[in-house]
Amino acid sequence: MITGEIKSKIDSLWNIFAAGGLTNPLDVIEQITYLMFIRDLDDIDNIKSKESIMLRTEYMSIFHDEYQLVSKKITGEQLKWSSFRDMPAADMYETLQLGVFPFIKSLHGDKKSAYSKYMDDAIFKIPTPQLLSKIVDSLDEIYELLNNESKKDTKGDLYEYLLSKLSSAGRNGQFRTPRHIIRMMVELMEPKPDDIICDPSCGTSGFLVSASEYLKEKYLEEIFMNTENKEHYNNDMFNGYDMDRTMLRIGAMNMMTHGIENPSIEYKDSLSDQNTDINKYSLILANPPFKGSLDYDIVSTNLLKVTKTKKTELLFLALFLRMLKMGGRCASIVPDGVLFGSSKAHLDMRKEIIDNNRLEAMISMPSGVFKPYAGVSTGILIFTKTCHGGTDKVWFYDMKADGYSLDDKRVKIEDNDIPDVVERFHNLDKELDRERTENSFFVNRQEIIDNNYDLSINRYKKVEYVAEFYPEPMVIFEEIKNMENEITEVLIELEDLINEKL
Repeated sequence: MITGEIKSKIDSLWNIFAAGGLTNPLDVIEQITYLMFIRDLDDIDNIKSKESIMLRTEYMSIFHDEYQLVSKKITGEQLKWSSFRDMPAADMYETLQLGVFPFIKSLHGDKKSAYSKYMDDAIFKIPTPQLLSKIVDSLDEIYELLNNESKKDTKGDLYEYLLSKLSSAGRNGQFRTPRHIIRMMVELMEPKPDDIICDPSCGTSGFLVSASEYLKEKYLEEIFMNTENKEHYNNDMFNGYDMDRTMLRIGAMNMMTHGIENPSIEYKDSLSDQNTDINKYSLILANPPFKGSLDYDIVSTNLLKVTKTKKTELLFLALFLRMLKMGGRCASIVPDGVLFGSSKAHLDMRKEIIDNNRLEAMISMPSGVFKPYAGVSTGILIFTKTCHGGTDKVWFYDMKADGYSLDDKRVKIEDNDIPDVVERFHNLDKELDRERTENSFFVNRQEIIDNNYDLSINRYKKVEYVAEFYPEPMVIFEEIKNMENEITEVLIELEDLINEKL
């Protein structure tokens, strides 16, 4: 999470935009992310150039061409952040508006990359050279602080903090899943180099970015020293859909700045007939929107056959099963209502996962996880698509703490169950004899069926009541009297001392 000096600098940057006349939060976020991407392009190009020298391979910079700027030609080097940032304000403004912006909109000539698709209608909205100069200086200061951070993905936290400034953040499910929760889900699912990963409600691409970082940590050589694996990583592995073009732009930029050259980030209504993906992905990681009800006529008929409902949280689960390959896995955040809802649609969806596929785990999370955006109680469902059952027993975990306070401030604390969740999930053979009074335990499939397919952890967890013994009332009364007498004696002594002084 963004805190301290970095947070203060971002707030100052936001105020610079406001003072310059840009007050629409969406406009501010778009302009900031464009500039961040432009700056990152410079850094990435320099890194690749150095790597090519070390590896003795050829590398052609994306800034190698010449470009026409009004009546004069300039070199591509002049379009780099490190070059134009030192120009006078008026020259910087001209270079950015007439050179850099057209350049980044045409980065991929084939127009098939995610970034190209969502930059086509991007508009440079910073009104004056003086304002641009202040913004560039402020971003340099923020980046300097970010580079001094020990965390690996502070840019992701920066995006999260920017999104928190949207007045609409938290509505319609449009808020970012906390990074530590995303990372936990990625570690639970352990992506592999041959996976095809999708988030059908990707937003800023947090799940996809985290999965890519995990793969680089665990399989660096296997991916980047193998031409086929590297090609898959850069082009086919990561897929995301969203219906908000601003989120798609941010998501595409987020992926590319994390080293994925051509992620498939598309504008698509995942729940409609517009989405034709069937048996395509080996891993789905998602926190789908819980935004209430949709009209039947805009929902895919294939999904309604699984569960006839207007509720998005149920429709997305049906969608995940349709999109997964046979043997494909899913980890999805769901609101508690999905786990115990008594309607036919809720029951049908739970039956589909438990009876016709393999439900592996249900992790209950504390209700403060999504504060300050929302206080909803949620869980994580982990299941595998089999189409012929396979649920024998389900592992439950009652997560009480996630390393942050569960109020609106969400400050870091010592209590954190996440490492324990991951460790136990990957060693389920050691969980077989756990008691229902402990944080984690197994529940047999038949017991779940007998409880009307209820997946709420409180249905199965046993609470140990410890007897408390208190003194008799008269004993307590005597203790109070004694305390009162002691206080009176002290007050008398104090009064005597004061009188002596006077």
